[in-house]
Amino acid sequence: MKIELKAVEKYYNRGGSNQVHALRGIDLTIDANETICIHGPSGSGKSTLLSILGGIIGPTIGSAVVGGKKLARLPDRFLTLYRREHIGFIFQRFQLIPELSVLENVTLPLLPLGVRPAQQKKRAMELLEKLEIDHRSDFPAAEISGGELQRAAVARALINDPSIIIADEPTAHLDTRLSEDFLSIMSDLKKLGKTIVIASHDPLVSESPVVDRCLYLRDGALAAAF
Repeated sequence: MKIELKAVEKYYNRGGSNQVHALRGIDLTIDANETICIHGPSGSGKSTLLSILGGIIGPTIGSAVVGGKKLARLPDRFLTLYRREHIGFIFQRFQLIPELSVLENVTLPLLPLGVRPAQQKKRAMELLEKLEIDHRSDFPAAEISGGELQRAAVARALINDPSIIIADEPTAHLDTRLSEDFLSIMSDLKKLGKTIVIASHDPLVSESPVVDRCLYLRDGALAAAF
């Protein structure tokens, strides 16, 4: 799924004494099945950019067009449906619910979609098996390792078969081996035709052959691409 940002500006508390100009004049096209890495210092606007790409927030100025649809023009309920159907999020700290089992965490995105429980479990177990964590399906998330948490988070992101994967610092708390495992999973997803956007400080990510292009974000503006 193709993504196009045109002249995107993002302000928080615009006009106030605490105004923040988070993004400045972003022009960006990400082709379907392309994998890009966005990196830059803390506070550079990476998370804001990911949030706009994922339809969580809209630009203050400019447009975000995904798959030919201008996100700002979608009513809230359609925007929510868009995220559920087309976007898979992988968060820095995974954001699994500790008290729920791995299986319950993975199936959570399907609950609002009216998928029958038997079908939810079938989809989840197929993913967990592919990610080699099906043997932990009944374990509470609080009782599995960091690498297993990561794989569970990836399974949750994929449960709705999204066109776009958005990952925010996914290797920040992982060792080298687990980071390489993550990139191997991203490589497999790329082969399935997914569009992947990763924000990362990690050179292991930015220098990975799975990444087609790196973008450098500084002070809310794209400073370089390579």
